[in-house]
Amino acid sequence: MSDAFQGPSANCRGPFGQNPSVEASGPPEFEVAVASAISAPEAFGASFDAAPSATALELGEGLEGDPAIAFRRTLGMFATGVTVRTTRVGEQVHGMTANAFMSVSLSPPLVLISIDRRARMGALLHEGTRFGVSVLEARQTGLSDRFAGRVSDELPEATFEIVHETPLVEGALAHLVARVVRSYWGGDHSLFLGQVEFARYGEGRPLLFHGGRYERLIEDPRVFSSLPRELLDPILALGEERSFRAGEVVMRMGDEGCDLLLVVDGTVRVERPGFSATYGPGELIGEIEVLDPGRGRLADIHAAEDVEAIAVTREQLTAALEADPRVALALVEVLAARFRETV
Repeated sequence: MSDAFQGPSANCRGPFGQNPSVEASGPPEFEVAVASAISAPEAFGASFDAAPSATALELGEGLEGDPAIAFRRTLGMFATGVTVRTTRVGEQVHGMTANAFMSVSLSPPLVLISIDRRARMGALLHEGTRFGVSVLEARQTGLSDRFAGRVSDELPEATFEIVHETPLVEGALAHLVARVVRSYWGGDHSLFLGQVEFARYGEGRPLLFHGGRYERLIEDPRVFSSLPRELLDPILALGEERSFRAGEVVMRMGDEGCDLLLVVDGTVRVERPGFSATYGPGELIGEIEVLDPGRGRLADIHAAEDVEAIAVTREQLTAALEADPRVALALVEVLAARFRETV
């Protein structure tokens, strides 16, 4: 993993889309055409050749030891995706694993990568060359290890697809091909600004990196529906019938999640950013939120047609757990299995 860090975007905006710290017209350094800025970054009034003077790094309370190690661990608290950067020289493919990647602009489409100056990849990239970025899928930890230099016989071999004369890792969640339009000094790293020429994404879950180890997103919302029927049926028997007309809101994102619903008849549409699905009879909805109602509903749910449902309140669930400790133990087992998926 590259130890370079790209933090959240600093373009904080007020209620009307303006940066609250500047006038509506924008600061003068923003009055530069994007095309000119790419070819002449000095238009922003900054020098990309002069290195800043070295200063001592102050550590927060409770942190001791080597400041460089503390700095790296601090940066590791920023969870990122995992990418493999690739380029080709002749018939030879070069690749490396890194998480220092960020989007820069939509128009024109620009991305930025950071590469350790000691890495061979850094010497291969220059203005005009192309590089590929493959965003790894959750099951591609072996490929991440291989391109990070941890090679063993147990790690999978990589296969590539060539797009715009650039190798891309097959099976990745997303692919980009970019042409280097500018490179910058970045301390012990080099920064490469690339104009994207090809983009593609597919279905799947991303591989994540946080705190020095791999992580995975857990998207399976099933908790109560994973229980054996002999434990689930007595809980559902406590509920009351509810009806929803076609198009009516069943649950709204952000609302307090105090009920668990079983769809008995009809279908509901579940929608949240990046996800959309239709659930029918026998499906439970609101399983996660009813266990943690203070955080609010995770999705908008509407009745796709007339719906009949059984609603079980959080209070009824609590009573069921107290009445039958086997239910509580079974829920702990389900949640423990989810935790193991991230280890």
